Amino acid sequence: MGEHASHAVLNRQDGTIQLLRSGGTMFGTGLLAGLLLETLFGGFSATGAHTNSGWLALIVALMCIPFGVLLLLLGAAKWLRNRSISHKS
Repeated sequence: MGEHASHAVLNRQDGTIQLLRSGGTMFGTGLLAGLLLETLFGGFSATGAHTNSGWLALIVALMCIPFGVLLLLLGAAKWLRNRSISHKS
């Protein structure tokens, strides 16, 4: 089995691809919620959002962005680990 093939098998077996995919989706959702908050839902100030939909977008953004980044970092670390393992064998 080639180096690339063993790397792909490791990524599929330990959930690396799922971590990267879900982390990217969550991060993108958070960015989209923040963008909508600023453009369509009235923005926010020091006291919070100006509309009810703005509050919802703020909550989604503040939950999805940090959690998405953590999932992406974990997925990237596992991907690098699997790449290192496949290069050694």
